[in-house]
Formats: sequence, C-alpha cells, structure tokens
Amino acid sequence: MNEIFQAIILGLVEGLTEFLPVSSTGHLILAGHAIGFEGQRASTFEVFIQLGAILSILFLYRDRFIGLFKRDKEGFYGTKAAALLIITTIPAVITGLLAHGFIKRYLFSPSTVIGGLFIGGLWMIVTEYALKNRGYKIIGIDNLSLDKAFIIGLFQCLALWPGMSRSASTILGGMYSGIDRKTSAEYSFIAAVPIMFAATLFDLYKGLPFLSIHDIPLFGTGFIVSFISALLAVRTFIYILGRYDLRVFGWYRVIFSILLFYLLL
Repeated sequence: MNEIFQAIILGLVEGLTEFLPVSSTGHLILAGHAIGFEGQRASTFEVFIQLGAILSILFLYRDRFIGLFKRDKEGFYGTKAAALLIITTIPAVITGLLAHGFIKRYLFSPSTVIGGLFIGGLWMIVTEYALKNRGYKIIGIDNLSLDKAFIIGLFQCLALWPGMSRSASTILGGMYSGIDRKTSAEYSFIAAVPIMFAATLFDLYKGLPFLSIHDIPLFGTGFIVSFISALLAVRTFIYILGRYDLRVFGWYRVIFSILLFYLLL
C-alpha cells in the first residue's frame, strides 16, 4: 500500500479517535497492524501525528489557553487554571516515566489493546447505569477545584494502558468526582494538551535516529489529516454528549473488541 495513503488512513484514525472515549492508541495499533505499517518508524509517525490532534484543541479552546496568562479573573484563568492543569498532569507523567519501558514492552500488542477496549467499554456502561440518577455538583470548567483536578489526574493514569483511553478515563474520573459529563469531557480535552505534548516530545526525541528528510511528506500528510479530523470529531462529540450519554461509546468498544478478538484468533 502507498505510504501516503497509509498516512491518510492513520491520520484519520488518530484525529477521529484521540479525544473520543474509544482509545486512539488502541485504534492506531490495530490499524497499523491491519495495513502493515509497523516498526519503530511507524511508532514515531503515530506519535508525531498526535501533534496535529493537540493543535486542534489549542485552536478550538484558544480562549481557554489564552486565559492561562490572564490575572484578576475568577474561574479557569491565570494561576488557578495553570495549577489545575499541572495537578491533573503530574500523576500520569510520574507513572509514565517510571513505567515507560514496561508499557512499551508488554502493553502495545493487539491482544492487550483488545483487552483494554473491552474492559474500558464495560466500565463506561456500568458507570452510566450507576450514576444515572446522580445529581452533579460541578457544572462548567470555571467551577473546578484543585482536589477534583487531582482525582481526574489519578484516573488519567489508567490511560497508560493502550486501549483504556485517556479521554474515557478522565471523563469517568470527573463524573465520579461529581462533575457533569459535558464539563468532564471539555476539561479532558484541555488537560490532554500538556500530558500529550510532553509524551509526544519524549517519544519523538527517542525516535529521531530512525527518521530521515524523506519522511517529511509522510509525516506532514498524517499531521494535517489528524488536525482536520480531530476538529470535526471534538465538535461532534460535544454535540452527542448534549443528547446522549457514554453508553453508546461503551457498547461500541465492547462489540468492537469482541469482533477483534475473534479475528485475532
């Protein structure tokens, strides 16, 4: 298969799944396996195109990120907003650095990804049923507190298992903390930027020896496709959450993982 076509496919997969609670890493591993785009160069490419998805969040929520540099305003601004993001990011950064080798060695296979998809899907379904009649105390990002941000950060560590999904982990962590579903989703998008940016730069640094100038068209194509598709996916996801809950994504994960399990066998 032509490499540019492979880049388009993987760029679409990354952009459409990065901020949905379905595990972009899991889908990328499975998609790369299916089209035969694997190895160290492919792993570096998959990391690089995440920058396109990150840029889409910086674009969509640019006012929130600009607000990080504003003072004397209540809500998600200035030092409070920065502190929230730092507290949310620290647990996953520490855990990721300590367990990086183990994760890359043992958790990046199709079988472990399928397991993460299945378990995460069940978790979403059970959570929605368990919290069905619960009243959420915190609505709106401006009302987040430091303790809630830390709890979300702890849940975000679960996303280090490919297939579990960072988005799903942070959204469910927010819901368990008393934050409404939509607010949890929007905060998960914003909180993703520092952790994804740090992880991406770290992995890119380690993958530079495997790249050359001839990879620019491949990486550039994946980056652009990832950026555009992520913009569409995030807007669609927020629209869906305004009318439905997470069970639709949970059932998708369960059915998809069962199908993949039989195909793998």
